[in-house]
Amino acid sequence: MQCKLIFLFLVLSMLCGCRGEESALSSKTGEKQMDHAPRQKGCPACHPEVAVASPHDFACVECHRGDAAANQQEVAHAGLVARPAHPDQMRETCGVCHGDSVRQCADSLHFTLRNEVNQVRGHFGATEPLSNLTEIPVSPEPSIALELADDLLRRRCLRCHVFTPGDEYPLTLRGTGCAACHLAFAQGKLQSHQLLAKPTDQQCLSCHYGNAVGADYYGRYEHDYNWEYRTPYVTREPYIRAYGVEYHDLVPDIHQQRGLACIDCHQGHQLMAGGQNLLTCATCHRSPQNGNGPLPGNVTQDSSTLVLTSTRDGKKHVIPQLVHPAHAQYGQQVACQVCHAQWGFNDSTTHLLRSETDDFLPWERLTVQGSSALERLLEHNLNSGKEELPPVMRDGITGETRPGVWYQGFTQRRWENMLFGRDSDGVIKVFRPVLDLRLSAVASDGTVLLDSAAGIGPGLLPYTPHTTGAAGLFYRHRFAGLLEPPSPTDNR
Repeated sequence: MQCKLIFLFLVLSMLCGCRGEESALSSKTGEKQMDHAPRQKGCPACHPEVAVASPHDFACVECHRGDAAANQQEVAHAGLVARPAHPDQMRETCGVCHGDSVRQCADSLHFTLRNEVNQVRGHFGATEPLSNLTEIPVSPEPSIALELADDLLRRRCLRCHVFTPGDEYPLTLRGTGCAACHLAFAQGKLQSHQLLAKPTDQQCLSCHYGNAVGADYYGRYEHDYNWEYRTPYVTREPYIRAYGVEYHDLVPDIHQQRGLACIDCHQGHQLMAGGQNLLTCATCHRSPQNGNGPLPGNVTQDSSTLVLTSTRDGKKHVIPQLVHPAHAQYGQQVACQVCHAQWGFNDSTTHLLRSETDDFLPWERLTVQGSSALERLLEHNLNSGKEELPPVMRDGITGETRPGVWYQGFTQRRWENMLFGRDSDGVIKVFRPVLDLRLSAVASDGTVLLDSAAGIGPGLLPYTPHTTGAAGLFYRHRFAGLLEPPSPTDNR
């Protein structure tokens, strides 16, 4: 009897073991089948979060190339174009449908930056103008002022152009080429593949930040770089410098307060057409002396009233006309913002040092200078305790890295004392010391190659502050000393 029980126990154990093995085999087979199950083909299989909208709701490969029929990443990404709107690609992608716009844009001031490039280069001795920022000469070992200026433009100044996605701050990263204006980015990430027919102000501000025209429209004036001048010192909230450097909140432009967007005045067909037929204040704010002329597309006339319809929200704004007698008296001699600007940019003097040395300690209080690459380098070498990174900086046009980094500082940064002067056309205007620059260079062994080299002339250029407001009672005090004395015949 005992033997029978032992035999029965062994049989049951074998049966249970077989079932266990069968279950395990079934499980393994299932896992094996899952591993080898064919993956869904097409881009959405790996990128389900990407959604496109009309009129650009066509296949991803139309812009990004690659192989949409593949189910392996290596095959699918063969020939992939990550940034199809980049200037190197946009003719073959965006230009297929938007040929005229792409051709016009490629010659526009926003695309080529030729005005800014030629102003800086001419200030330091260049005699031949360039037609595009890509023509700026590369100087691996600059030793004279013009070569330094070229290196400065390529690796420090021109970080806001369509060849680069911008500095790595939350609201300065953007697309390249057409996508710089027509795709929405926030917190350093692409928000949507839905292309914007009408860019918002955020697209404009991703380049026009810091002490650049555009930031002033929102009342922003950048703090100085020294950590003692940058606030808040303490905050309970996550502290993010959205544009790289903290800024003062001054009074915004009256047009911004009323709800007008940048493109209400700076419209696409003008920005993308080589800077021709740009609007002026007098285009909309008219007087009996300048009551004629074409109106922008978003401005209509009802009897004697002009009405602007905002592109932001469709709100209608009645445009005030020029009725004060000062407009008739001084309108041909004095630019509008001489009276109406509430404050202006006045950074003087701007000091720029190209250094190849590994002496980073003097910059401990100046790690924040509006350049994410420089900030990352200084913070790492001063505070991380890890092996130091070399003093190199990337070319913003080609992406090539070369020795030397550019440091920046100012003698002073003020906004309340605007500068006024008479321009070459005889009109009194607001000026700013844009070209009040001093270039210096230090070699890797500490040898001073150039010390505070100045350009030609005082470096003042006329500009239009976007800080419009009421003129006030004492508007004439701003320009009275610049008025030409009346001729003897004026009193007859």
